[in-house]
Amino acid sequence: MIADPLTLSVVLLVIMFGLLLSGIWIGFSLFGTGIAGLLLYDLNLPPVLSVWDKIGNILANSVWNSLDSWALSALPLFVLMGEILYRTAISTRLLSGLVPWLSRIPGRLYHINVVACSLFAAVSGSSAATTATVGNITLHELKSRGYHKKLALGSLAGAGTMGFLVPPSLIMIIYGVLSETSIGKLFIAGIIPAAVLGGMYSGFIILQSLMHPEYVPADEQTHTWWDRLAGLKDILPVFLLIFVVLGGIYLGYTTPTEAAAIGVVGSLVLAAYFRNLNLANLRESFQAAVRTTCMICFIITGAAFLSQIVGFIGIATALSNYIASLNLSPYILILVVGIMYLMLGMILDGISIVVMTLPIVLPIVVQAGFHPLWFGIYLVIMVELSQITPPVGFSLFVIQHISKENLFTILRATVPFFVIMILMVVILTAFPDLVFFLPSRMMG
Repeated sequence: MIADPLTLSVVLLVIMFGLLLSGIWIGFSLFGTGIAGLLLYDLNLPPVLSVWDKIGNILANSVWNSLDSWALSALPLFVLMGEILYRTAISTRLLSGLVPWLSRIPGRLYHINVVACSLFAAVSGSSAATTATVGNITLHELKSRGYHKKLALGSLAGAGTMGFLVPPSLIMIIYGVLSETSIGKLFIAGIIPAAVLGGMYSGFIILQSLMHPEYVPADEQTHTWWDRLAGLKDILPVFLLIFVVLGGIYLGYTTPTEAAAIGVVGSLVLAAYFRNLNLANLRESFQAAVRTTCMICFIITGAAFLSQIVGFIGIATALSNYIASLNLSPYILILVVGIMYLMLGMILDGISIVVMTLPIVLPIVVQAGFHPLWFGIYLVIMVELSQITPPVGFSLFVIQHISKENLFTILRATVPFFVIMILMVVILTAFPDLVFFLPSRMMG
Protein backbone atom coordinates (compact mmCIF):
# COMPACT_ATOMS: atom_id res chain seq x y z
CA MET A 1 0.00 0.00 0.00
CA ILE A 2 1.15 3.54 -0.84
CA ALA A 3 -0.15 6.37 1.32
CA ASP A 4 1.65 9.36 -0.24
CA PRO A 5 -0.37 10.72 -3.23
CA LEU A 6 2.71 12.17 -4.99
CA THR A 7 4.58 8.87 -4.80
CA LEU A 8 1.48 7.07 -6.02
CA SER A 9 1.13 9.49 -8.93
CA VAL A 10 4.64 8.58 -10.14
CA VAL A 11 3.85 4.86 -9.81
CA LEU A 12 0.59 5.26 -11.73
CA LEU A 13 2.36 7.24 -14.45
CA VAL A 14 4.81 4.38 -14.92
CA ILE A 15 1.95 1.86 -14.97
CA MET A 16 -0.04 3.91 -17.51
CA PHE A 17 2.85 4.33 -19.94
CA GLY A 18 3.77 0.69 -19.48
CA LEU A 19 0.26 -0.32 -20.52
CA LEU A 20 0.25 2.12 -23.45
CA LEU A 21 3.62 0.95 -24.74
CA SER A 22 2.49 -2.68 -24.47
CA GLY A 23 -0.06 -2.02 -27.22
CA ILE A 24 -3.19 -2.26 -25.06
CA TRP A 25 -6.06 -0.02 -26.19
CA ILE A 26 -5.91 3.45 -24.66
CA GLY A 27 -9.29 3.05 -22.96
CA PHE A 28 -8.25 -0.21 -21.30
CA SER A 29 -4.94 1.40 -20.27
CA LEU A 30 -6.82 4.21 -18.52
CA PHE A 31 -9.20 1.83 -16.77
CA GLY A 32 -6.29 -0.41 -15.75
CA THR A 33 -4.33 2.52 -14.34
CA GLY A 34 -7.33 3.66 -12.30
CA ILE A 35 -7.91 0.18 -10.88
CA ALA A 36 -4.22 -0.10 -10.02
CA GLY A 37 -4.45 3.21 -8.17
CA LEU A 38 -7.23 2.00 -5.91
CA LEU A 39 -5.53 -1.35 -5.32
CA LEU A 40 -2.25 0.36 -4.33
CA TYR A 41 -3.81 3.10 -2.19
CA ASP A 42 -4.65 2.53 1.47
CA LEU A 43 -8.41 3.04 1.38
CA ASN A 44 -9.16 2.12 5.03
CA LEU A 45 -12.46 0.58 3.97
CA PRO A 46 -14.85 -0.98 6.50
CA PRO A 47 -14.78 -4.80 6.61
CA VAL A 48 -18.15 -5.12 4.84
CA LEU A 49 -16.92 -3.20 1.78
CA SER A 50 -14.18 -4.65 -0.42
CA VAL A 51 -11.92 -2.65 -2.72
CA TRP A 52 -13.64 -4.26 -5.70
CA ASP A 53 -16.99 -2.93 -4.46
CA LYS A 54 -15.48 0.55 -4.40
CA ILE A 55 -14.00 0.09 -7.89
CA GLY A 56 -17.38 -1.05 -9.20
CA ASN A 57 -19.18 1.92 -7.66
CA ILE A 58 -16.72 4.47 -9.04
CA LEU A 59 -16.64 2.75 -12.44
CA ALA A 60 -20.43 2.78 -12.83
CA ASN A 61 -20.66 6.38 -11.65
CA SER A 62 -17.86 7.71 -13.89
CA VAL A 63 -19.01 5.90 -17.04
CA TRP A 64 -22.57 7.14 -16.66
CA ASN A 65 -21.70 10.72 -15.76
CA SER A 66 -19.08 11.09 -18.51
CA LEU A 67 -21.48 10.05 -21.29
CA ASP A 68 -24.75 11.44 -19.89
CA SER A 69 -24.27 14.79 -21.59
CA TRP A 70 -26.46 16.52 -24.17
CA ALA A 71 -23.47 18.56 -25.34
CA LEU A 72 -21.53 15.37 -26.08
CA SER A 73 -24.23 14.26 -28.51
CA ALA A 74 -22.80 16.84 -30.93
CA LEU A 75 -19.70 14.67 -31.25
CA PRO A 76 -21.12 11.75 -33.32
CA LEU A 77 -23.10 14.20 -35.47
CA PHE A 78 -20.04 16.29 -36.37
CA VAL A 79 -18.10 13.07 -37.01
CA LEU A 80 -20.86 11.85 -39.33
CA MET A 81 -20.94 15.19 -41.14
CA GLY A 82 -17.21 15.00 -41.75
CA GLU A 83 -17.39 11.39 -42.93
CA ILE A 84 -20.14 12.20 -45.44
CA LEU A 85 -18.17 15.13 -46.86
CA TYR A 86 -14.99 13.06 -46.88
CA ARG A 87 -16.66 10.68 -49.34
CA THR A 88 -17.99 13.35 -51.70
CA ALA A 89 -16.26 15.37 -54.41
CA ILE A 90 -15.93 18.41 -52.14
CA SER A 91 -12.12 18.42 -52.19
CA THR A 92 -11.98 18.27 -56.00
CA ARG A 93 -14.55 21.04 -56.29
CA LEU A 94 -12.72 23.21 -53.76
CA LEU A 95 -9.45 22.81 -55.64
CA SER A 96 -10.91 23.70 -59.03
CA GLY A 97 -12.73 26.69 -57.52
CA LEU A 98 -9.72 28.03 -55.62
CA VAL A 99 -7.11 27.74 -58.39
CA PRO A 100 -8.18 30.92 -60.30
CA TRP A 101 -8.26 32.98 -57.08
CA LEU A 102 -4.80 32.02 -55.84
CA SER A 103 -2.84 32.02 -59.08
CA ARG A 104 -1.55 35.63 -58.73
CA ILE A 105 -0.39 35.42 -55.08
CA PRO A 106 3.35 34.72 -54.51
CA GLY A 107 3.52 30.98 -53.94
CA ARG A 108 0.42 30.48 -56.06
CA LEU A 109 -1.06 27.03 -55.60
CA TYR A 110 0.86 26.27 -52.39
CA HIS A 111 -1.79 28.40 -50.69
CA ILE A 112 -4.43 25.90 -51.76
CA ASN A 113 -3.26 23.63 -48.94
CA VAL A 114 -3.87 26.39 -46.38
CA VAL A 115 -7.17 27.66 -47.78
CA ALA A 116 -8.63 24.25 -48.65
CA CYS A 117 -7.63 22.79 -45.27
CA SER A 118 -9.22 25.76 -43.47
CA LEU A 119 -12.45 25.40 -45.42
CA PHE A 120 -12.67 21.65 -45.09
CA ALA A 121 -11.77 21.83 -41.39
CA ALA A 122 -14.76 24.12 -40.91
CA VAL A 123 -17.09 21.38 -42.12
CA SER A 124 -15.37 18.29 -40.75
CA GLY A 125 -13.82 19.09 -37.36
CA SER A 126 -11.15 16.43 -37.85
CA SER A 127 -7.48 16.98 -38.64
CA ALA A 128 -7.07 13.46 -40.02
CA ALA A 129 -10.02 13.84 -42.40
CA THR A 130 -8.82 17.31 -43.42
CA THR A 131 -5.26 16.17 -44.16
CA ALA A 132 -6.35 13.05 -46.02
CA THR A 133 -9.06 14.71 -48.10
CA VAL A 134 -7.08 17.77 -49.16
CA GLY A 135 -3.78 15.91 -49.50
CA ASN A 136 -5.23 13.28 -51.81
CA ILE A 137 -5.96 16.00 -54.34
CA THR A 138 -3.40 18.77 -53.81
CA LEU A 139 -0.18 16.74 -53.51
CA HIS A 140 -0.71 15.02 -56.84
CA GLU A 141 -1.81 18.26 -58.49
CA LEU A 142 1.15 20.27 -57.16
CA LYS A 143 3.61 17.55 -58.15
CA SER A 144 2.22 17.30 -61.69
CA ARG A 145 2.52 21.09 -62.11
CA GLY A 146 6.17 21.14 -61.01
CA TYR A 147 5.88 22.61 -57.50
CA HIS A 148 8.62 21.91 -54.96
CA LYS A 149 7.94 18.75 -52.96
CA LYS A 150 9.28 20.01 -49.63
CA LEU A 151 7.07 23.09 -49.40
CA ALA A 152 4.03 21.16 -50.64
CA LEU A 153 4.46 18.48 -47.96
CA GLY A 154 5.20 20.97 -45.18
CA SER A 155 2.28 23.27 -45.96
CA LEU A 156 -0.10 20.29 -46.01
CA ALA A 157 1.22 18.99 -42.69
CA GLY A 158 0.87 22.37 -41.01
CA ALA A 159 -2.48 23.40 -42.49
CA GLY A 160 -3.96 19.93 -42.07
CA THR A 161 -3.77 20.22 -38.29
CA MET A 162 -6.19 23.17 -38.38
CA GLY A 163 -9.07 20.69 -38.25
CA PHE A 164 -8.81 20.94 -34.45
CA LEU A 165 -8.67 24.75 -34.28
CA VAL A 166 -11.20 25.77 -36.94
CA PRO A 167 -14.70 25.28 -35.49
CA PRO A 168 -16.53 22.96 -35.26
CA SER A 169 -13.78 20.95 -33.58
CA LEU A 170 -14.02 17.51 -31.99
CA ILE A 171 -11.31 18.43 -29.49
CA MET A 172 -13.21 21.60 -28.50
CA ILE A 173 -16.36 19.56 -27.92
CA ILE A 174 -14.51 17.07 -25.71
CA TYR A 175 -12.71 19.85 -23.83
CA GLY A 176 -15.98 21.75 -23.32
CA VAL A 177 -17.72 18.69 -21.91
CA LEU A 178 -14.87 17.71 -19.58
CA SER A 179 -14.10 21.25 -18.37
CA GLU A 180 -17.73 22.46 -18.31
CA THR A 181 -16.79 25.33 -20.63
CA SER A 182 -19.29 26.67 -23.18
CA ILE A 183 -18.70 24.83 -26.46
CA GLY A 184 -20.23 27.73 -28.38
CA LYS A 185 -17.73 30.15 -26.81
CA LEU A 186 -14.87 27.76 -27.60
CA PHE A 187 -15.96 27.65 -31.24
CA ILE A 188 -16.06 31.45 -31.45
CA ALA A 189 -12.79 31.85 -29.52
CA GLY A 190 -10.96 29.68 -32.06
CA ILE A 191 -11.76 31.88 -35.07
CA ILE A 192 -9.14 34.63 -34.64
CA PRO A 193 -6.30 32.26 -33.60
CA ALA A 194 -7.14 30.06 -36.60
CA ALA A 195 -7.06 33.08 -38.93
CA VAL A 196 -3.73 34.26 -37.47
CA LEU A 197 -2.20 30.79 -37.76
CA GLY A 198 -3.41 30.40 -41.34
CA GLY A 199 -2.01 33.84 -42.16
CA MET A 200 1.36 32.86 -40.68
CA TYR A 201 1.41 29.72 -42.84
CA SER A 202 0.63 31.74 -45.98
CA GLY A 203 3.19 34.38 -45.01
CA PHE A 204 5.89 31.72 -44.73
CA ILE A 205 4.89 30.29 -48.12
CA ILE A 206 5.13 33.77 -49.69
CA LEU A 207 8.54 34.35 -48.07
CA GLN A 208 9.88 30.99 -49.27
CA SER A 209 8.56 31.58 -52.78
CA LEU A 210 10.24 34.97 -52.99
CA MET A 211 13.52 33.64 -51.58
CA HIS A 212 13.46 30.53 -53.77
CA PRO A 213 11.81 31.36 -57.12
CA GLU A 214 12.63 27.83 -58.32
CA TYR A 215 10.03 26.50 -55.88
CA VAL A 216 7.25 27.89 -58.12
CA PRO A 217 7.03 26.81 -61.78
CA ALA A 218 7.13 29.63 -64.30
CA ASP A 219 4.70 28.23 -66.85
CA GLU A 220 1.51 28.88 -64.90
CA GLN A 221 -1.80 29.11 -66.71
CA THR A 222 -3.36 32.57 -66.58
CA HIS A 223 -6.87 33.01 -65.27
CA THR A 224 -9.39 35.71 -66.11
CA TRP A 225 -11.98 37.25 -63.81
CA TRP A 226 -14.56 35.16 -65.63
CA ASP A 227 -12.67 32.03 -64.51
CA ARG A 228 -12.67 33.31 -60.93
CA LEU A 229 -16.38 34.05 -60.96
CA ALA A 230 -17.10 30.68 -62.56
CA GLY A 231 -15.12 29.01 -59.76
CA LEU A 232 -17.47 30.44 -57.14
CA LYS A 233 -20.06 27.77 -57.95
CA ASP A 234 -17.68 25.21 -56.45
CA ILE A 235 -16.72 27.33 -53.43
CA LEU A 236 -19.98 28.97 -52.38
CA PRO A 237 -21.80 25.73 -51.40
CA VAL A 238 -19.05 25.04 -48.86
CA PHE A 239 -19.25 28.58 -47.47
CA LEU A 240 -23.01 28.21 -47.25
CA LEU A 241 -22.70 25.02 -45.21
CA ILE A 242 -20.16 26.68 -42.91
CA PHE A 243 -22.49 29.64 -42.42
CA VAL A 244 -25.49 27.44 -41.70
CA VAL A 245 -23.63 25.27 -39.18
CA LEU A 246 -21.63 27.94 -37.36
CA GLY A 247 -23.86 30.95 -37.93
CA GLY A 248 -26.66 29.47 -35.84
CA ILE A 249 -24.24 28.96 -32.92
CA TYR A 250 -22.66 32.41 -33.20
CA LEU A 251 -26.03 34.17 -33.51
CA GLY A 252 -27.47 32.23 -30.58
CA TYR A 253 -30.19 30.44 -32.58
CA THR A 254 -28.88 26.89 -32.14
CA THR A 255 -26.86 24.87 -29.66
CA PRO A 256 -23.77 23.02 -30.93
CA THR A 257 -25.75 19.78 -30.93
CA GLU A 258 -28.58 21.28 -32.98
CA ALA A 259 -26.04 22.85 -35.34
CA ALA A 260 -24.35 19.47 -35.76
CA ALA A 261 -27.68 17.88 -36.72
CA ILE A 262 -28.25 20.67 -39.24
CA GLY A 263 -24.72 20.07 -40.51
CA VAL A 264 -25.45 16.40 -41.19
CA VAL A 265 -28.50 17.36 -43.24
CA GLY A 266 -26.47 20.04 -44.99
CA SER A 267 -23.69 17.59 -45.83
CA LEU A 268 -26.24 15.22 -47.37
CA VAL A 269 -27.65 18.09 -49.43
CA LEU A 270 -24.12 19.11 -50.48
CA ALA A 271 -23.26 15.52 -51.42
CA ALA A 272 -26.42 15.32 -53.51
CA TYR A 273 -25.55 18.67 -55.13
CA PHE A 274 -22.14 17.30 -56.12
CA ARG A 275 -23.93 14.15 -57.42
CA ASN A 276 -21.79 11.77 -55.38
CA LEU A 277 -24.37 10.51 -52.89
CA ASN A 278 -25.18 6.80 -53.05
CA LEU A 279 -26.01 4.01 -50.64
CA ALA A 280 -22.44 2.71 -50.57
CA ASN A 281 -21.03 6.10 -49.56
CA LEU A 282 -23.78 6.58 -47.01
CA ARG A 283 -23.21 3.15 -45.46
CA GLU A 284 -19.45 3.71 -45.25
CA SER A 285 -20.01 7.12 -43.66
CA PHE A 286 -22.29 5.72 -40.94
CA GLN A 287 -19.97 2.80 -40.21
CA ALA A 288 -16.90 5.04 -39.96
CA ALA A 289 -18.79 7.52 -37.76
CA VAL A 290 -19.86 4.73 -35.38
CA ARG A 291 -16.30 3.37 -35.13
CA THR A 292 -14.80 6.81 -34.49
CA THR A 293 -17.47 7.81 -31.96
CA CYS A 294 -17.19 4.54 -30.03
CA MET A 295 -13.41 4.88 -29.90
CA ILE A 296 -13.61 8.45 -28.58
CA CYS A 297 -16.34 7.63 -26.03
CA PHE A 298 -14.39 4.63 -24.76
CA ILE A 299 -11.36 6.86 -24.17
CA ILE A 300 -13.55 9.49 -22.50
CA THR A 301 -15.06 6.96 -20.07
CA GLY A 302 -11.61 5.58 -19.24
CA ALA A 303 -10.31 9.09 -18.62
CA ALA A 304 -13.36 9.95 -16.48
CA PHE A 305 -12.79 6.83 -14.38
CA LEU A 306 -9.10 7.67 -13.93
CA SER A 307 -10.06 11.28 -13.14
CA GLN A 308 -12.36 10.15 -10.34
CA ILE A 309 -9.66 7.88 -8.95
CA VAL A 310 -7.15 10.73 -9.09
CA GLY A 311 -9.57 12.97 -7.21
CA PHE A 312 -10.55 10.26 -4.71
CA ILE A 313 -6.95 9.43 -3.87
CA GLY A 314 -5.99 13.12 -3.66
CA ILE A 315 -3.38 13.15 -6.42
CA ALA A 316 -4.75 16.25 -8.14
CA THR A 317 -4.81 18.22 -4.90
CA ALA A 318 -1.34 17.05 -3.94
CA LEU A 319 0.09 17.97 -7.36
CA SER A 320 -1.61 21.36 -7.30
CA ASN A 321 -0.25 22.08 -3.84
CA TYR A 322 3.23 20.90 -4.85
CA ILE A 323 3.35 23.09 -7.96
CA ALA A 324 1.92 26.00 -5.98
CA SER A 325 4.69 25.52 -3.40
CA LEU A 326 7.30 25.95 -6.16
CA ASN A 327 6.10 29.55 -6.57
CA LEU A 328 6.41 29.38 -10.35
CA SER A 329 5.30 32.44 -12.26
CA PRO A 330 2.22 31.85 -14.44
CA TYR A 331 4.30 32.04 -17.63
CA ILE A 332 6.91 29.57 -16.37
CA LEU A 333 4.05 27.26 -15.39
CA ILE A 334 2.46 27.43 -18.83
CA LEU A 335 5.91 26.81 -20.37
CA VAL A 336 6.31 23.67 -18.23
CA VAL A 337 2.81 22.54 -19.23
CA GLY A 338 3.64 23.17 -22.90
CA ILE A 339 6.82 21.09 -22.70
CA MET A 340 4.81 18.32 -21.06
CA TYR A 341 2.30 18.34 -23.93
CA LEU A 342 5.09 18.25 -26.51
CA MET A 343 6.51 15.16 -24.81
CA LEU A 344 3.09 13.51 -24.60
CA GLY A 345 2.53 14.29 -28.28
CA MET A 346 5.44 12.02 -29.13
CA ILE A 347 3.60 8.93 -27.87
CA LEU A 348 -0.14 9.74 -27.69
CA ASP A 349 -2.87 10.98 -30.02
CA GLY A 350 -4.60 14.31 -29.43
CA ILE A 351 -7.86 13.09 -27.91
CA SER A 352 -6.02 10.89 -25.43
CA ILE A 353 -3.80 13.78 -24.40
CA VAL A 354 -6.82 15.96 -23.60
CA VAL A 355 -8.84 13.43 -21.63
CA MET A 356 -5.84 12.05 -19.73
CA THR A 357 -4.27 15.32 -18.62
CA LEU A 358 -7.20 17.71 -18.22
CA PRO A 359 -8.38 16.51 -14.77
CA ILE A 360 -4.93 17.23 -13.33
CA VAL A 361 -3.70 20.17 -15.40
CA LEU A 362 -6.84 22.35 -15.57
CA PRO A 363 -7.13 23.02 -11.80
CA ILE A 364 -3.44 23.95 -11.71
CA VAL A 365 -3.56 26.45 -14.58
CA VAL A 366 -6.83 27.97 -13.34
CA GLN A 367 -5.28 28.40 -9.90
CA ALA A 368 -2.37 30.18 -11.61
CA GLY A 369 -4.81 32.70 -13.08
CA PHE A 370 -5.47 31.38 -16.59
CA HIS A 371 -9.07 31.35 -17.83
CA PRO A 372 -10.50 27.93 -18.86
CA LEU A 373 -11.63 29.40 -22.21
CA TRP A 374 -8.10 30.61 -23.01
CA PHE A 375 -6.56 27.36 -21.86
CA GLY A 376 -8.95 25.45 -24.13
CA ILE A 377 -7.60 27.21 -27.23
CA TYR A 378 -4.03 26.85 -25.95
CA LEU A 379 -4.61 23.13 -25.44
CA VAL A 380 -6.11 22.74 -28.92
CA ILE A 381 -2.97 24.24 -30.49
CA MET A 382 -0.77 21.94 -28.39
CA VAL A 383 -2.86 18.99 -29.58
CA GLU A 384 -2.35 20.22 -33.16
CA LEU A 385 1.38 20.09 -32.50
CA SER A 386 0.99 16.47 -31.42
CA GLN A 387 -0.37 15.67 -34.88
CA ILE A 388 3.01 16.45 -36.45
CA THR A 389 5.26 15.41 -33.55
CA PRO A 390 7.27 12.23 -34.18
CA PRO A 391 7.05 9.34 -33.70
CA VAL A 392 3.24 9.14 -33.29
CA GLY A 393 2.19 12.28 -35.17
CA PHE A 394 -0.89 10.90 -36.92
CA SER A 395 -0.90 13.50 -39.68
CA LEU A 396 2.66 12.44 -40.60
CA PHE A 397 1.49 8.89 -41.25
CA VAL A 398 -1.49 10.15 -43.28
CA ILE A 399 0.81 12.25 -45.47
CA GLN A 400 3.28 9.38 -45.80
CA HIS A 401 0.47 7.12 -47.00
CA ILE A 402 -0.71 9.72 -49.52
CA SER A 403 2.66 10.89 -50.83
CA LYS A 404 4.60 7.59 -50.62
CA GLU A 405 7.57 9.63 -49.32
CA ASN A 406 9.77 8.41 -46.49
CA LEU A 407 9.01 9.75 -43.01
CA PHE A 408 12.34 11.58 -42.67
CA THR A 409 11.61 13.66 -45.79
CA ILE A 410 8.19 14.58 -44.43
CA LEU A 411 9.65 15.50 -41.03
CA ARG A 412 12.21 17.83 -42.60
CA ALA A 413 9.48 19.53 -44.62
CA THR A 414 7.29 19.89 -41.52
CA VAL A 415 9.86 21.51 -39.20
CA PRO A 416 9.25 25.18 -40.29
CA PHE A 417 5.50 24.79 -39.80
CA PHE A 418 6.09 23.13 -36.42
CA VAL A 419 8.14 26.21 -35.42
CA ILE A 420 5.33 28.49 -36.66
CA MET A 421 2.88 26.68 -34.38
CA ILE A 422 5.26 27.12 -31.42
CA LEU A 423 5.39 30.82 -32.28
CA MET A 424 1.58 30.88 -32.36
CA VAL A 425 1.49 29.51 -28.80
CA VAL A 426 3.83 32.30 -27.69
CA ILE A 427 1.64 34.92 -29.40
CA LEU A 428 -1.49 33.46 -27.81
CA THR A 429 0.12 33.61 -24.38
CA ALA A 430 1.35 37.18 -24.86
CA PHE A 431 -1.94 38.40 -26.34
CA PRO A 432 -4.81 36.48 -24.67
CA ASP A 433 -7.36 38.91 -26.14
CA LEU A 434 -7.02 36.96 -29.39
CA VAL A 435 -9.16 34.38 -27.60
CA PHE A 436 -11.52 36.65 -25.66
CA PHE A 437 -12.25 39.34 -28.28
CA LEU A 438 -15.04 37.61 -30.24
CA PRO A 439 -16.76 35.69 -27.39
CA SER A 440 -16.99 38.85 -25.27
CA ARG A 441 -18.69 40.75 -28.07
CA MET A 442 -20.85 38.04 -29.63
CA MET A 443 -22.01 36.09 -26.58
CA GLY A 444 -21.37 38.46 -23.68
